Amino acid sequence: MMRITCPICKKRTTLEENPWRPFCSKRCKLLDFGAWISGDYRIEGNEDEEEDERRDNEDI
Repeated sequence: MMRITCPICKKRTTLEENPWRPFCSKRCKLLDFGAWISGDYRIEGNEDEEEDERRDNEDI
């Protein structure tokens, strides 16, 4: 059985038969999702690329 560490709480859990993998629980999965939604996690990009994307989306 493969053991993994939850990226949120660092608790050890199993990979198999874990519906919340790579998290240990629904709570940790939702905490991670909330961090993405609130902007705590983000992938940095070039401002020029972001402006190009905005203009492309306006054309749709």
